[in-house]
Amino acid sequence: MSLRKSNQTSEKQRNLELITIYEISKILSSSLDLPKSLREILNVLSSHMHMHRCMISLVQDNGDVHVIGASGLSRDEIERGQFRKGEGVIGKIIKTGVPIVVHNIAEEPQFLNRTGSRDPSSGQTIAFVGLPIKAAGETLGVLSADRDMSTYRGYLEHDVRLLKMVANLVGQTIRLHRSVAAEREQRMLEQYRLQKAAAPSPGLVNVIGQSPRMQDVFADVERAASVHSTVLIRGETGTGKEMIAHAIHHLSSRRDGPFVRVNCAALSETLLESELFGHEKGSFTGATQERKGRFELAHGGTLFLDEIGDVSPAFQVKLLRVLQEREFERVGGNKPIQVDVRLIAATNRNLEEAVVKGQFRADLYFRINVISLLLPPLRERREDIFPLVNHFLERFNETNQRQLTMSPEAMRILMECYWPGNVRELENCVERTAAMSRGKLIRDINLPCQKNMCFSLALKPVTQMASPVPDLVESSAPAEAAETDRGSPAGKGGVPEFKSVRERLIWAMEECGWVQAKAARRLGMTTRQMHYALQKYNIEIKKL
Repeated sequence: MSLRKSNQTSEKQRNLELITIYEISKILSSSLDLPKSLREILNVLSSHMHMHRCMISLVQDNGDVHVIGASGLSRDEIERGQFRKGEGVIGKIIKTGVPIVVHNIAEEPQFLNRTGSRDPSSGQTIAFVGLPIKAAGETLGVLSADRDMSTYRGYLEHDVRLLKMVANLVGQTIRLHRSVAAEREQRMLEQYRLQKAAAPSPGLVNVIGQSPRMQDVFADVERAASVHSTVLIRGETGTGKEMIAHAIHHLSSRRDGPFVRVNCAALSETLLESELFGHEKGSFTGATQERKGRFELAHGGTLFLDEIGDVSPAFQVKLLRVLQEREFERVGGNKPIQVDVRLIAATNRNLEEAVVKGQFRADLYFRINVISLLLPPLRERREDIFPLVNHFLERFNETNQRQLTMSPEAMRILMECYWPGNVRELENCVERTAAMSRGKLIRDINLPCQKNMCFSLALKPVTQMASPVPDLVESSAPAEAAETDRGSPAGKGGVPEFKSVRERLIWAMEECGWVQAKAARRLGMTTRQMHYALQKYNIEIKKL
């Protein structure tokens, strides 16, 4: 009778293992979201086989081993799960490539309990089973689990057999995902190479822009360069107004003359007058010699006045006279000086609004606004983000003798960002990420926004769109109406109805493993908008 019962138990165990393998294979073949799939298979092992602290640790670019997914561990415990090759039991599995079974971790000196998730003083006998995750002969990581031997009535050999099959499935899946990612990156690099080879205008070699919006700007630049009229370049900060001004000068007949630039916002009214018009010897304390101003230095060339909207009303009168008469006197002098200068001005302010409020002279506005060029913000020409990122990364590699490349996942996040600081912010982000990254591949987890360390998030939605959380604004309208506005009825595409915005945000984050960028894509938002929404509704970020 006892033998029959034992056979029934063994049969039941084998059936459960078979069901577990089947469920895991379905998970790995049903989604391209690798972190989510790994997290789900650990949950299956925990629930079906009653294993504790199931973990997957993967080898990083620098050779260290990090726990990247676990069931039954807190976020802090997962973050502490880091090992060097050969360090501890997990590091030894990576080094040797063979399974290790520890029957009692309290008696194993090499078991480091780095995560701190086990209490050695509890008196429990805890066994540890670790299997290498391999693909094409390379050890990619470790699949491990704990057993409480005081309650476990099975055999650790059976666990080794089951986990070995799971580790093989995981290894092949990881290899497939990496191959797909590498192929996608190669296609993106080839596309960029072709776009770069087909750059339309040799005069704008220093200005990168393949989008239709920038192609229109380039066409306007070439037309503006063919005449001598004053140009007003408008656009948000960081959009490249100075580079466009330099391109106009380079394409014009004045290209052999000087290109002189002045930031009007960086100088006080007195200093700006001396800087632009120059001064005579002894005209003020410290004026020990005669000095030419920027207008004189730009004679025969182009003078670029950046942030002209910040010039004081009193100085606007003096500037207007120079633009009208093309002559001026130095500070402390009375001799008129005539100059042949083409003026290009730039501003990020709404000059029409400033004129209405009396902050900017209307006559000066009409004098500088002869040819007006509007530079689109980076969020309205996302096609240019990919070539810009590669340009900045190539320049960083050349300067620092590095060979960094950007992973498709990281590039996808950069493509979705709002970029309130535009091209300047993108350049800083790429350089900061490249400087702090280890290995040769910049992954999505290396980006500051994925660590809640993005400086632009502190700007809040001041420079963003009217509604920083699109389609999530609370109203009296039902959820179905909100979904209709997004182009799909409620419940379609796996998006159920919710009573509140907060519930919807939490659902999206849970579905995407608490990865903000993926949850943002699920809801049709940018990463920055998602971050702001999580802050607004006081949702704590979990790390699984």
